[in-house]
Amino acid sequence: MTEQNAGGLVRPEVSEADAAVIALELYGIEAVASELGSNQDRNFVLLEADGTRSVLRVDNPVFGDSARDAQHAALDAYRAAGLEVPAVLPGLDGELTQRWHGLAVRRSEFANGAPLVDAGYLAPVVLEEFGALAAESVLALAGLSHAGLARENAWDMRVAYDETVRLAPAIADDSLRERVLAAAQEAHEALASVAGALPVQAIHGDLTDDNVMGRPGDDARLHPRVIIDLGDIGYGWRVAELAVTASSMLHHEPGRPLRVLDAIGAFHLRAPLSPAEARAVWPLIVLRAALLVASGWRQLEIDGGNDYARERVAGEQWIFDSATDIPLTVATEAVLARLGFEGRPHRDGLELVALPWAPAGVDQMRGLLPGLGGPVEVLDPGVESEALASGAWLSTDAESGLIAAAIGRGAAAAVLPYGVYRLTRTSVDSVDAAETWPADLEAWVGAGDALEVRSPVAGTVLAVGPSTVVLSLGGWHLGVSGIRTGVVAGQQIVPGARLGELPEAERPRPIAVGLRRPDALPLTEEGLGRAQLVEPDRVPAWRRLAPDPSPLLGLTPTGQRDESADEQLRRERIFASAQERYYERPMQIERGWRHHLVDTTGRSYIDMVNNVAGLGHGHPGVADAVNRQIRILNTNSRFLYRELAEYSERLLAKLPAGSGLDTVLLVNSGSEAVDLALRLAQAATGRKTVVALREAYHGWTMASDAVTTSAYDNPYALENRPDWIYVADVPNRFRGTYRGEGTGPAYAADLGNDLAMLAAEGREVAGFICESVLGNAGGVLLPDGYLSDVYARVRAAGGLCIADEVQVGFGRMGSSFWGFEQSGVVPDIVTIAKPMGNGFPIGGVVTSKRVADALASQGQFFSSAGGNPLSCRVGIAVLDAMEQEGLQENARVVGARLAAGFRALAEKHSIVGPVHGEGLYLGVELVRDRATMEPASAEAAAICERLRELGVIVLTTSERSNVLKVKPPLCLTAQSADFVVAQLDRVLSTGW
Repeated sequence: MTEQNAGGLVRPEVSEADAAVIALELYGIEAVASELGSNQDRNFVLLEADGTRSVLRVDNPVFGDSARDAQHAALDAYRAAGLEVPAVLPGLDGELTQRWHGLAVRRSEFANGAPLVDAGYLAPVVLEEFGALAAESVLALAGLSHAGLARENAWDMRVAYDETVRLAPAIADDSLRERVLAAAQEAHEALASVAGALPVQAIHGDLTDDNVMGRPGDDARLHPRVIIDLGDIGYGWRVAELAVTASSMLHHEPGRPLRVLDAIGAFHLRAPLSPAEARAVWPLIVLRAALLVASGWRQLEIDGGNDYARERVAGEQWIFDSATDIPLTVATEAVLARLGFEGRPHRDGLELVALPWAPAGVDQMRGLLPGLGGPVEVLDPGVESEALASGAWLSTDAESGLIAAAIGRGAAAAVLPYGVYRLTRTSVDSVDAAETWPADLEAWVGAGDALEVRSPVAGTVLAVGPSTVVLSLGGWHLGVSGIRTGVVAGQQIVPGARLGELPEAERPRPIAVGLRRPDALPLTEEGLGRAQLVEPDRVPAWRRLAPDPSPLLGLTPTGQRDESADEQLRRERIFASAQERYYERPMQIERGWRHHLVDTTGRSYIDMVNNVAGLGHGHPGVADAVNRQIRILNTNSRFLYRELAEYSERLLAKLPAGSGLDTVLLVNSGSEAVDLALRLAQAATGRKTVVALREAYHGWTMASDAVTTSAYDNPYALENRPDWIYVADVPNRFRGTYRGEGTGPAYAADLGNDLAMLAAEGREVAGFICESVLGNAGGVLLPDGYLSDVYARVRAAGGLCIADEVQVGFGRMGSSFWGFEQSGVVPDIVTIAKPMGNGFPIGGVVTSKRVADALASQGQFFSSAGGNPLSCRVGIAVLDAMEQEGLQENARVVGARLAAGFRALAEKHSIVGPVHGEGLYLGVELVRDRATMEPASAEAAAICERLRELGVIVLTTSERSNVLKVKPPLCLTAQSADFVVAQLDRVLSTGW
C-alpha cells in the first residue's frame, strides 16, 4: 500500500472543538477554530481574540516524520530562493511537529490572501505569473535532497496512469469512466517514448490554484504570491510541476484550454524545457485530469461525508473535459509550437515528384484531374479579398458565390486554397472565434462529363471509404475525398494511377486534398470533399500536422499564419515611442464592415470606439464616391468646380435655421479645424487670450494642443500651457468642484469671475472653446443651463464662442445633429472633422461671414487637401448615407437601449458608477467606491483586455482613464448592443 493513496484515505476524526483544544494544549493560545477543506487531512484556521490567525494541520496517520521533515527542508529552500511561504510555528516545547492522541500536528503562519481556485477567469498576465511561479519552484527545489522525499506517493505523475486505472471503477458514470480510461491510456502511450528522458528532482507536486494564495493588484486581479501546502512534495518529473500547475488553470475557462500556453511559455522562459519535457506536458496534463476525476469519485465512495471532496468533483471534471477537448496530438504540437521547437522529423520528408503524364506546359491540377478542359482559378476567400467587399462575406452562400463566379468566367475548376483564413466562415457577435483556417484545399469542378481522378504521387493505399482514398507516402498521408473510389487497401500506386472518378451526375462537387502526419487525426469521410477547418488558436499546431498539398498539384503554396506579433515588432522598429497602441497583445486588423472589425485570422470584433467611421467601415457609397471622383478630378480649392459649393451648402443646411452660421472653411483634420478656429477668434476680436476647460482634448497641432489640457494625454498639460491660454474649471457634475444636479449656474458664475479677472489683468478674452459634450471625460453631459450662461458671459466680454463638435457632432447625439443643440445654444464658430469623411481626412470650420472675413487680416487662407473635389464628394456621400440609412435615428434608439443596458449593470455591479452621455456617445465610469468616486483605472484597462478576448473592442478615456468610452459607428445594431452589454456583464461577473 502506498504511503499516500490517492482517493483512498479517510480524514482523521478531529472536530473544530478538538482543534481549539489542540491550540491551547500544544501551542498555548486560545482560539476559535474553523475548518478548511481537505481530501485526506484536517486543516483549521485558528482565530485569536486579537485577530491573529494561524493554520492548524492534523496529518493523516499514513504520513511519517521523515516526510514532514522533508517539507520543512523544502520551506527553507523556498525562502532561500526568495519565494514566499508560511513558516511552521513551534509548539510550547519548541518542536515543529506536535503529537495529539497519536496524530501529528503542525501550526503555520496564516498566508494572507485568497486561494485562486475560486478566482473565476484568469488573465494572461496571471497565467504567466503562475507558470513563472512553477518555474521558480523547480529551480528552488532543484538541489534539495532528503530521505523523506523518496516515498511512494499516488500523486506522483510517474504512477498516475496506474493509479487512474486502479481508481476508475469508482466512477459510477459508465460513459465518463470509459472516457477517463481512454484518455489516460492515450496519454500513457504518448509518455512512453519520452519518459526515460524526463529529469527527476524534488518538486512541490501540487502547485495548483488551491495551494497558491493570491493577492489583489491595482487591477483588482488576484496575482499568485504565496505557496502553501507541501503535503505532496517528493521526487518526481520536473515537468510534472508545470503540468500539475497548468491543469489547475483549465477550469477557470474550460472552453479555451490553449490559454494555459501562457503559463507553459512563462515556465519555459525561466526553466527551459527539453524537447522530451515539452512533448510530455500535455499528456501529463491529461493524466493529471484523469487521476483527479478518478480519485474524486473514489474519495466520495469511501468518505461520503466529505463536503469538500464532493464540491471538488464538478471542478475536476471541468478540468478533464477541458484537457481532452483538443486531440492530444494537436495539443502537444501547440505546446511545441509555442515554445519554438521544430516539428518531429520524418525520414526524407515529402518528395515532390515530376508529373511526366501531364501535357507539356500545363501543370495546374493535371496530376489530379487530367481531363480538365480549361484553366484552374485559385480563389481568395480571405480577410482581404476584394471579392468579399460590402459585407458579401456574411452571406451563407459566399463561398458558393465565389465558385460560381469563377466557373462563370470560364474556369474548369475553382480552388478554395489551403491555409488561407476564410473570411467566409467568420461569425459576428460571437464570443468565440470561428473555425476559419482550412487544413486542406478544395477543388470545385464545373459541369461536364465524368472525370477520372488520378494520383499525383506514388504511394500505398492505406484506407478506402465510399468517397475517400488515403495514401501512405512514407512520412506523410495523402487524402483525396469527395470522389467515387476505385482502389483497394494495400494497392501500390504510381504517379498517374487512377484513384476513382468524379461522376457527371454528382457535379458540381468539391474534391478535398489534404496531407497529414501519420500521428495526426485520420482523414475521414466527414465533409465529403470539404476541407477540415480549424480555430485560429489551433493553427500553429495544425500547420505542423497538415502541410500545404498545393505543390503536389502544381499550385503555388498559400498557407497563412497570424503575423500580428511580427507586425508589432515591425512598427516598434520604425515608430516613435510616443505613438499610441491599443492592447497588450494587439490583433492585426485588416478588414472592417459596418460596426465590425476583423483580424487576419478571421476573428470578428464589435467596434465600440471608432467614431471616425460614423457610417461604419467599408461603406460602399463612400467607396464608390472615392473611386469615381479620383478617376475624374482631384485638385485644390483655388480652382473652380461644383463639388466645393455643393458640399458646403449641404453642410450649412444641417445648422439651425437663423443661426447666422453661413460660411464654411474646409481643412483636412480636427486638429487643423481647431487651429483655424482659434486663429479666427483672435483675428475677429483683435485679442489673444483663449479660455479652455480643464481636462479637455482638442488636437495635437501647436494651437490645438495649446487648448488641450487633459493630463491623460499629457501629464504636464496644466504646467506648460502658453501664456495666451487660460484654463477654467471643468463643469463635471460627477467629479468637479460642484456635484449633482443644478450646478450649471455655479460653474458659469465661476467662469464669469475668471473673465472679470482676465479683463482686470488686461487679458481680454478672444474666445472660449468647449466640447458641447465633455467627450474626453467619457461623454459627460454639461450641467443644465451652463453653456447658455457661459456663452452669454463670453459674448458680453467681447469674446467668441467655439463649439468643438469633432467627436460629439454629426448625428451622434441621436436626438440632435449637433452636440451644442443639447444645450439650446448657437456658437459663433463650429469645428468638425472625424465623421465628415467616414475615415477620409476631412475637417472643417463653420462660422459667420463676418468672423471668416477677419482672417484676411492675416493673409489668405488655403488648405491643400481641404475642400478638394475628392474630399467634398466623400462628404456628400456621407451626408446622403446618413439620411438614407436613418443613422441619427438609429443612434437615438440603439443608444438609448445601450445606455439602459449599462445602467442595469450598475444595479448589479458596484464597480459601475455613472453612465454618461446620450445617443451613441456614452461613457461607463468604473469606480472602486461610489461615494468617494475613487477611479477604477487599472480595473478598467484590464476589463477592456478581457472584452477583446470576448469579441468587443472598447477602450478607456477620461483624465483618470477609468471610463469605458462607447462611441461606435452609428450603424450599431440592437443585437450587437445587447451582445456588448452581455459580455460586459460576463466580465464583471466572472473576472478580468
